[in-house]
Amino acid sequence: MVHLRDVTKYYGDKRALGPLSMDVEEGTTVGCLGLNGVGKTTLLRILACGLRPSSGVVEIGGLNVLDHPHEVRKRVGYLPELPPVYGDMPVGEYLAFVGRIKGMPSRGLEERIDEVEGITHLRDVHDVPTRHLSQGYRQRVGVAQAIIHDPDVLILDEPTHDLDPVQIVEMRELIRALQGTRTLLISSHILPEISQTCDRLLILNDGLIVASGSESELRGRLMRQHVVTVTVAVPPGGMPTGVATLLATVPAVTEVRSASERESEETYEVVADRDIRADLNRALVEAGHDVVGLGRRERELEALFVGLVGPGHGSSPVEKA
Repeated sequence: MVHLRDVTKYYGDKRALGPLSMDVEEGTTVGCLGLNGVGKTTLLRILACGLRPSSGVVEIGGLNVLDHPHEVRKRVGYLPELPPVYGDMPVGEYLAFVGRIKGMPSRGLEERIDEVEGITHLRDVHDVPTRHLSQGYRQRVGVAQAIIHDPDVLILDEPTHDLDPVQIVEMRELIRALQGTRTLLISSHILPEISQTCDRLLILNDGLIVASGSESELRGRLMRQHVVTVTVAVPPGGMPTGVATLLATVPAVTEVRSASERESEETYEVVADRDIRADLNRALVEAGHDVVGLGRRERELEALFVGLVGPGHGSSPVEKA
């Protein structure tokens, strides 16, 4: 269990975080989502005992981070945005060094290093100095050092930072492999990464949690419109007639607009107050139109995010201080 109550962080008279309260159940994967500078890294560094909160209560596994910081660090693994690697150290040597720093006994350390290198797919670079590794492999080394002591809580700050598309997919798969056995907290401003890997979202703005819940819960509470794309086949002899007018008559529809025209099909975007895919499909089929595509428009999470922290919302300039 991760527990925060009325936590704040100030740099001088500038508030970087809070007051913030939240509870994270064991085994949950939580994504901290927000624009750069809104407090994500500050929050994660407090949880990793890298920063002291200005006020409030922070507990991990029932231990207060101010009263028992060393015990908390034994239970927490932390990957900062830039992997903390030493360029001259080979991967295996570096992981052994980190294990000793974290108080792991020498007996069994080599076996644990081999196990962690297997999880993070680093066995083939065991003897390679980290300065010779690609960014993707250095990020894997960063994850390896964070889990070397088998922590109960794993904190990943922007784990896909500076990775190419293939490396992002690999990191996503690695994160999924780590789920279930421990509590994960992940920060990112890349919306698909949060959406695809997390059970619960925390959306931060100006140091505060402005929304919390699963993606579907947030969409249900906060999305005011549903946008459905409808594609109908073009009948022999020309474009279908009356489709837009028919769609506009379906209850709850507030707007219909043509999205694209092709030789064999016509696509419309239908805006409504609720999910009306079944109603649209029924109306079109009963009217004799062939429906070849029907679905909610992508990027709903982006619309939700922008609505909460997008243009017109400020962010703190001292996040990285």
